[in-house]
Amino acid sequence: MAPFTQDLSSTARLQGGGAQRDLSLSPLERYRAVRKASETLALPLSAEDQAAQSMPDASPTKWHLAHTTWFFETFLLRPNLAGYKVFDTRFAYLFNSYYEALGPRQPRPQRGLLTRPGVSDVMAYRAHVDAAMARLLESPDAEALGDLLDLGLAHEEQHQELILMDVLHLFAQSPLKPAYAPAPAAASADPGPLRYLEFGGGLCEIGHDGPGFAFDNEGPRHKVYLQPYRLADRLVTNGEWLAFIADGGYRRPEFWLSDGWALAQADGWEAPLYWQADGEGGWSAMTLYGLRPLDPHAPVTHVSYYEADAYAAWAGKRLPTEAEWEHAAEGLPVRGAFLARGRLAPAAPYHGSGPRQMFGDAWEWTRSAYAAYPGFKAAPGAVGEYNGKFMSGQMVLRGGACVTPDGHVRATYRNFFHPHQRWMFSGVRLADDGPAAEEASEAPGFADDVVEGLSQPQKAISPKYFYDAEGSRLFEAICELPEYYPTRTEIALLESVAGEIAQAIPRGAALVEFGSGASVKTRLVLDAAPQISAYAPIDISPDALAAAEAAIRRDYPDLEVAPLAEDFTRALALPDAVAGLSCVGFFPGSTIGNFTPSEAQAFLSAARRLLGPGAAFIVGADLVKPADVLEAAYDDAQGVTAAFNKNLLARMNRELGADFDLDAFDHRAVWNAEESRVEMHLVSRVAQQVRVAGRVFSFEAGEHLHTENSYKFTLEGFADLAGRAGWTLARSWRSPDPAFAVMLLTQTAAGTARA
Repeated sequence: MAPFTQDLSSTARLQGGGAQRDLSLSPLERYRAVRKASETLALPLSAEDQAAQSMPDASPTKWHLAHTTWFFETFLLRPNLAGYKVFDTRFAYLFNSYYEALGPRQPRPQRGLLTRPGVSDVMAYRAHVDAAMARLLESPDAEALGDLLDLGLAHEEQHQELILMDVLHLFAQSPLKPAYAPAPAAASADPGPLRYLEFGGGLCEIGHDGPGFAFDNEGPRHKVYLQPYRLADRLVTNGEWLAFIADGGYRRPEFWLSDGWALAQADGWEAPLYWQADGEGGWSAMTLYGLRPLDPHAPVTHVSYYEADAYAAWAGKRLPTEAEWEHAAEGLPVRGAFLARGRLAPAAPYHGSGPRQMFGDAWEWTRSAYAAYPGFKAAPGAVGEYNGKFMSGQMVLRGGACVTPDGHVRATYRNFFHPHQRWMFSGVRLADDGPAAEEASEAPGFADDVVEGLSQPQKAISPKYFYDAEGSRLFEAICELPEYYPTRTEIALLESVAGEIAQAIPRGAALVEFGSGASVKTRLVLDAAPQISAYAPIDISPDALAAAEAAIRRDYPDLEVAPLAEDFTRALALPDAVAGLSCVGFFPGSTIGNFTPSEAQAFLSAARRLLGPGAAFIVGADLVKPADVLEAAYDDAQGVTAAFNKNLLARMNRELGADFDLDAFDHRAVWNAEESRVEMHLVSRVAQQVRVAGRVFSFEAGEHLHTENSYKFTLEGFADLAGRAGWTLARSWRSPDPAFAVMLLTQTAAGTARA
């Protein structure tokens, strides 16, 4: 082994963090994967490396390995494994971190003085505890440990990140500037100019209350009101930070909070932690790859809250609140540059639309103080000291970093540090106030979304803009086409099974329909289930909602009708008229196939919260079938679907002053088997330029404008998707070919960890 490096280029060697989320593994397999990952991180380190402590905030690697072991011994083995023998009673003093209820401990600043026990003794301690944990997790009592085991695994993952943070700080103090791992060959590419994404704000919810593990400080879920805001589409880069330095950012008190300015002057801050001027006008930075030339395109890291806030003030912006950050991140897949990728430094994001780098690369400072959510209560006993006792004097960070284990973070995850601290992988995403509602144009979302979509390498526009008056008329015509089977197939299926569906609807229940439209299919359920006492249709179109409401009131005079004019993906509360009633959701038409898998999961989670505890959900979904059947359904012989697709161009011409030539584009529908979806595109027949909303966009001959996805499902795949959102597939009804399914979902038993 080289004295300061070890080849960690194989990403498999950094896997294991996140294994605790893989429920296909047994509890023991999950435990062993996480424990092995910690030991893998120690492999490049000598015994001397593992014993040193570079500052009071850091800890020796050896201490991290022992402390996480003490956690399992103290909280799982001693109370739950009969006959367990403590490895060494003195370790309770040496490796307790901050649990006052469990007695005195080695002072944190003096952990580096613990030359004994040695690394080999710590590894023997880990082996002893791991063997006992294997007995415990293979015992009949293991199932009862679920929440506490998840907490222990998540706790060890936190210490995996701390190991890398602390090693970097330790190596940065050495004049040799040693590398923890060999540097990758690839350099970051220019991420492009910073853009701001607009969010409408309003009443929304943040916090965790769904299935799966979460730390106690992530809940309870609660409502917050957000003013309209803008969020940068990516993190601030080193190159952009250099401009702050060049403009005297560290010498101009007008940008700094008072405490931050005093600290920056007292400690002589001139740049982020680990930056080093090379004497020729350039900069280098200490990384886990050793001292490296500064990458101007990579996100800036190792900045304090004070520096982040000062930079935002200099840029004429601000930091986002944690509620704004979570609102923007909700529904996004938790994918990014995490530890398993094997790159131990942040890098520039790929080009793309929407928020980039929300997860991974660098923790993002928010302007929110770390405090309890409304209704928060710490758990009883020593384990309740895990988070609540630190809710003072710290600031919240979101999103995870390149040294965070995969699967560890969520959109609701709250990290926290003191505003002066810099050794963590902390970065900056800017925010700004959005326009007041009265300043907004009639349809700012349409124009902004179109400009953004046409600005991407793969041009795309959301299918929600299909449905103007002409688009709605064309879609009704599509439903009558011989090739378009979903509507008539689903109606026939509902007619045949409505009586069985009705048996799952409690007496006095409210039927809540998402995206009700004309409420045609609803009547099949209402007729079969006269025990329904109220009907709550949700639709974004007030005109469609008013027409459906009038028709239902006329034909069902004894039914309470409580419409809700709202985007059903964002509805936060049901009408007062159905408050207190048992609810059954109704979502026919396979509209769920228009969502991406991550969006579908987010919608199902939101619907579960909206409908309330004990609710059921009836969902229609189109099933996978031969490609020729699917493609014909979205590319009919009469050309109605083509007209429907091209109407999007006509709408842009009419509402956004565009000059699309509809004859210069061809409609195309293709089955993408790998993604399990039918894709609709508009394909440019010639090289051309088009003006939209005052901007000019170029199309190459043959270039695609992606307008819609329609995902198709298997019953097993849908059950898995629903399960991740807190639902159980209780029953399904399948039509004869062409196959369509109606599914009854019930809520998964509560299993959220609140340790």
